[in-house]
Amino acid sequence: MKKNIIYIGILAVGLLLGWILFGNSSNKETEHNHTDTTETNQMWTCSMHPQIMQPEPGDCPICGMDLIPAESSADGLLADQFKLTENAMALANIQTTVVGKGNVDGNTLKLSGKIAENEEANAVQVSYFSGRIERLNVSFTGEEVRKGQLLATIYSPELYAAQQELITASSLKESQPALYKAVRNKLKLWKLSESQINQIEETGKVKENFPVYATVSGTVTEKLVEQGDYIKQGQPLLKIANLNTVWANFDVYENQIDLFKKGQEVLVTTNAYANKEFKGKVDFIEPILNTRTRTVTLRVVLNNKNDVFKPGMFVTANIERVSNNNDEVLTIPASAVLWTGERSVVYLKTNPDQTIFEMREVVLGNQIGNEYEVLEGLFVGNEIVTNGTFTVDAAAQLQGKKSMMNKEGGKVMTGHEEHTMDMMTEKVDFNSTVEKSFQPIIDAYINLKDALIQSDISLASSKSEAFRKALEEMPVSQREQTHNYWAILHKTSKGINENVTLEHQRKQFQTISDKLIEMVKNFDKVNDKLYVQFCPMADNNNGAYWLSKEEQVLNPYFGDAMLKCGEVKQTIE
Repeated sequence: MKKNIIYIGILAVGLLLGWILFGNSSNKETEHNHTDTTETNQMWTCSMHPQIMQPEPGDCPICGMDLIPAESSADGLLADQFKLTENAMALANIQTTVVGKGNVDGNTLKLSGKIAENEEANAVQVSYFSGRIERLNVSFTGEEVRKGQLLATIYSPELYAAQQELITASSLKESQPALYKAVRNKLKLWKLSESQINQIEETGKVKENFPVYATVSGTVTEKLVEQGDYIKQGQPLLKIANLNTVWANFDVYENQIDLFKKGQEVLVTTNAYANKEFKGKVDFIEPILNTRTRTVTLRVVLNNKNDVFKPGMFVTANIERVSNNNDEVLTIPASAVLWTGERSVVYLKTNPDQTIFEMREVVLGNQIGNEYEVLEGLFVGNEIVTNGTFTVDAAAQLQGKKSMMNKEGGKVMTGHEEHTMDMMTEKVDFNSTVEKSFQPIIDAYINLKDALIQSDISLASSKSEAFRKALEEMPVSQREQTHNYWAILHKTSKGINENVTLEHQRKQFQTISDKLIEMVKNFDKVNDKLYVQFCPMADNNNGAYWLSKEEQVLNPYFGDAMLKCGEVKQTIE
């Protein structure tokens, strides 16, 4: 009995020692294996540069700080979805709007156009007989003339001979009345008045130099001859325009033609008189489509008795949309839309309770004020980003999701890849005319960049105004050919003119720089060598690009604070 108790005690002690020695070791091995597995899937990031994402620990390639373990990606997200933190949403002031249907009947459409002479009121002053201009009484283009005013004095051998014939025929008018009448009619065809013909006949004297009088009143828009020139019968001398009324010509795109009709009331504004509106009516809609620009010309006749409008002046028209039915259409704010080439994209918030987003391509219709009609891609109740859209797009690119310039999505960029790769752009074709028109715009951009280098708010505002005016010099017919880049550049530049803070101006400048770089990299030709430069510390350490004509880096995002921060990423010859 005692032996059995001893054996049982020895067995119990052995089992206890075995569990202590081998069981604990097995748990450690399991724990160790679990740790190895976790470390294998762990990604590492930088606390100062969250866009950095590497599979192993080390130093940040931007600032050199130690990398820290990154949070695991959100569970349950689809391939194209990504999540933003509440803190990031607040810092970037990202706002969303629920899409709903709105009745667009009565909403205002905005068109851009240019003032032109009223061709119906134009006249060409011609010479009715050949000869030499002895004296030209019009000194310069732009001079005002009145009907009956002396324009020129002409010596004409033909007219000299015709006067002698009249004097001779007048002595034979009793015996040869037909001859006498024919000679008088000949002078009338040369626009001599009855009083002038009677004076020649009564005095019996021949005039060597004959006056030419204005047949209309108006403004001389072109001098076609100079004093001393020899002219032929019917040759134009001057072009005279009556500017009491002028035409405002607007380009209407193909999908907007049915929105307008003759007789519509139009409110016209111009930068020259920013606080005034001028009323007019649609007088003509061109019946033939311009196949190159896919537009027709809509003409408005404007009263110009006070000489407010000058031919060549840019104007904007606000026209109440005409609708033949009361159908409701889906509309979204213009600030929600990003353009690239022929694609229009928005960012959809897929879950109302979480900050999860995905890119959605849409097909747009007409622009109505500050909104666009949506033909395809969205439905009533969808929630979309309407403020901070560029920031959300940047987050999508950094997380390797579908984005404005990365149509198919892809892997997350590491710090090394982000610094060595070029800016991602889709190939967009621009014709040579657009490229040529953009050269002075690039020059104006460089001046704006230099003003921000100096950290001068007032100067930056002035240079931004010059940049926008350079954009407005671009013919309306070419703006559509920029694939909406023109509209983005023009709208964004206004933010710099608000003259608020330097930080605000530089944020707008970043958007301008990104869009301009996208364009220039697709140009076949540029006038000057351009350098694409990059600062990793700009835009809250997200990095920002700009264009320069000098290889030396001078940073417009920091000025003197970090003047030399940055590097040349690409050279555009």
